[in-house]
Amino acid sequence: MASPALPSPVLRFGPFELDAVNGELRKAGTILKLHPQPQRLLLLLLEKPGQLVTREEIQHCLWGSNTFVDFEGGINFCVKQIRVALADNVEKPRYIETVPRRGYRFIAPVISADSKPVAPREVPEVDSSHEIHIVPPPVPTRRLARLRDHMAIAALATAAALTILSAAAFWHFSHTPKLSEKDTVVLADFRNDTSDPVFDDSLREALATELGQSPFLNVLSDRKTGETLRLMGRSSNERVTVNVGQELCVRTGSKALLSGSISSLGSHYLVDLSAIACGSGDTLAKEAVEATRKEDVLHSLSRAATQLRTKLGESLPSVQKFDVPIEATTTSLEALQNLSRASKLTFERGDAPGIPFLKRAIELDPKFAMAYATLARHYNNLNQPSLSLVFAAKAYELRDHVTEREKLNISAAYFRSTGDLEKMAQVLEQWKAEYPRDAGPHGSLGANASLLGQHDKALAEDVEALRLKPDIVGNYANLSVAYRALNHPEQAQAVLQQALDRKLDGGDIRDELYFLAFLKRDSLQMAEQVAWGMGKPNQEAPLLSYQADTEAYFGHLERAREFSRRAAAAAVRSESQEQAALCQVLAALREAEFGQAAEARRGIAIALSLAAGRDVKVLAALTLARVGETARAQSLAAKLLQENPSNTLLKIYWLPIVRAAVALKGNDASQALKELQVAAPYELGRSSSLDRGTLYPAYLRGQAYLLMHNGAAAALEFQKALDHRGLVVNLVTGCLAQLQIARASALAGDLARARAAYSDFLSLWNSADPGIPILQQARTEYARLQ
Repeated sequence: MASPALPSPVLRFGPFELDAVNGELRKAGTILKLHPQPQRLLLLLLEKPGQLVTREEIQHCLWGSNTFVDFEGGINFCVKQIRVALADNVEKPRYIETVPRRGYRFIAPVISADSKPVAPREVPEVDSSHEIHIVPPPVPTRRLARLRDHMAIAALATAAALTILSAAAFWHFSHTPKLSEKDTVVLADFRNDTSDPVFDDSLREALATELGQSPFLNVLSDRKTGETLRLMGRSSNERVTVNVGQELCVRTGSKALLSGSISSLGSHYLVDLSAIACGSGDTLAKEAVEATRKEDVLHSLSRAATQLRTKLGESLPSVQKFDVPIEATTTSLEALQNLSRASKLTFERGDAPGIPFLKRAIELDPKFAMAYATLARHYNNLNQPSLSLVFAAKAYELRDHVTEREKLNISAAYFRSTGDLEKMAQVLEQWKAEYPRDAGPHGSLGANASLLGQHDKALAEDVEALRLKPDIVGNYANLSVAYRALNHPEQAQAVLQQALDRKLDGGDIRDELYFLAFLKRDSLQMAEQVAWGMGKPNQEAPLLSYQADTEAYFGHLERAREFSRRAAAAAVRSESQEQAALCQVLAALREAEFGQAAEARRGIAIALSLAAGRDVKVLAALTLARVGETARAQSLAAKLLQENPSNTLLKIYWLPIVRAAVALKGNDASQALKELQVAAPYELGRSSSLDRGTLYPAYLRGQAYLLMHNGAAAALEFQKALDHRGLVVNLVTGCLAQLQIARASALAGDLARARAAYSDFLSLWNSADPGIPILQQARTEYARLQ
């Protein structure tokens, strides 16, 4: 007599259900990707809702007592995979609660296929040395036994299948060349053989995300692809077919071409992936998967990509560790399509044109972390740090829904936006360890070092970033900044020339060309860079602002005011209010240092009305202190600290400067010197919003020594601005340092040096506007020495 069929053992919780017989975790009918071991752990937790499942129990369930593996790492990996599949947050869990150093507890209600809901009971507070197990109303014992039996059978079947597949794979790939970690692969565009345009671009973007999480595969960048297409006489945004991809492979010295296609099979879809050797055209690997409906295409593509990675030579532990399915990132094909279009527009026309597509991606999927992260990067590049922080914070909130590489990128960007350089450095070091071929963390560590005044360290990181990614414009600009800050303008110029020779150009390169031209006093080269920026959104305003600084450096204050007005207007046209405000507040600071207090106050009012962002407020507070509005300066400084409690530079650089400036206005030189002690190790730091170093700590320290009648000490501080011309470039502290050295020398009794320094300053300002207060003071002081 035949045995009666067993009912299907299914446990339900939230929108999910675990079917142990079929080895499937489902959400609203959609099968989610989850490896066998994480599935077994999930079942173990579901069997004991509300109870602590210790790490020892998990070890015994998954591996037994006679298996020698990295249990701790294995358990952490399994729990992470489950959380990704359930979109659970480790900090605010809905399903799996971590009990530190002890184990895990499933905290959501669990329902079996034929029983009432099983609600987890509260566990009373007890002495941690005594374990109390509170058992909720159980799923029927026989059913759990059958559930475990089915899971064990499924695991054995999976193991047997994997053994057969492994043997077949070993035979096949022992005769087929694999890739190595040094090889580059070209990713072709997906061929869409369906009538649904939603698959255009979206599947290529999804596959790029899947492959991008691998530390083994080195996919040719979109920028390098576009540049090579231009060299081939094609448009940089031309679709990369298999034929075009083959030529790209050869020209870039890549090893393999990865391509994909999607076609319809009635109401089903067939997704094909293949990898072919660039030189011979031999097939290295193929994968074909079927999706029963459009909503399952991304899941099927994810499975195929995972298998392809293994076949191409990536180790199984690597695939398992870095294997977040694309549907964890987004389930919206339309959102992926908009992200792809934004990426193409950014490559062709800069950051601003892609923003509407990124905003549309977020509308389609409000939990699309990478769309928020990309928006944050665009706004940061467009000198709008406040908006950048808004989107970076949202991306960071959703970081559990992305791949490991994307999570590191998002976390680093968030800490950059908040200004927490210590936490950012920790993330970047982890990024370097997990993805040693990525240039990004090196470039960001170099930028951090530059902000802290550690330019030798910045140089080393920037050299490595350029070595790893010689097709990124920013890597050349960053290296030029490091050489310039170290007073090596010739090396900086050579680096920029390398970029131009490679047809790499952009605002960062032009900014650096402008600064180097200033150091050589090459007015024609400076004018050429400003002309290049005219009419270019988000390029015009910074270059006009630099020209305003240059005019002020030589005492041409009226011309400086005009260029600042033009810069602010250009920023407003580009819808960058924060950039406009920054142009205005920098102009106000110049006015304050030149003795034009009324103009300085007016400039602050305009700047704060345009955009009261963090960087604008910092310079506004300093300007207010310099014109004697000390109460407002202190209030603004206190508010800045309250709003930005984790901002490293605010605490160690800018706020000490503001407080020192306030003390100087109160004739308290000792307090000013005390405040500046914090900033002393970082006084050579570069301001990211100004692209130069202000040397304000040394400048104010010099003024404190003047107030104390210590001319020799004051001269040493002002000399720093002249010794680091490549860092200060054309900022106001650079031009006024010569005058301050004259005053310090006169105070120290070194009249010969004082006369020479006054003469040098007045020669620098020989065509200056006559009514500037500080110029009139200098002439009077010099006359007394004659």
